[in-house]
Amino acid sequence: QVQLVESGGGLVQAGGSLRLSCAASISTFSISIRDIGWYRQAPGKQRELVATISRSGDTNYADSVKDRFTISRDNANNTVNLQMNSLKPDDTAVYYCNAKTYRWGTTSDYWGQGTQVTVSS
Repeated sequence: QVQLVESGGGLVQAGGSLRLSCAASISTFSISIRDIGWYRQAPGKQRELVATISRSGDTNYADSVKDRFTISRDNANNTVNLQMNSLKPDDTAVYYCNAKTYRWGTTSDYWGQGTQVTVSS
């Protein structure tokens, strides 16, 4: 089992910055986190990818955030951070931490409960 706990959400003005953190707690022996990152979902819309990072540090960003957000990962502490700069009202959403894991060749998917990010205009 993997428990993901997000933090850092809140209210910020357009153009401001916010830093999200996700802490992963692994309770099952031999589970490793392969990819970890962030998705977001605005009311009435589907959940979409924001940014992910592999264990080796390879990153993947949505085009809408590529020049503004930076994802980082601390493998030792099983945490992932998302530095969000130049925030826009369109960034308003619930942000979810996602972890893709493997254990003896089997992959699994885990989700956090989400943290609200609201960007005012």
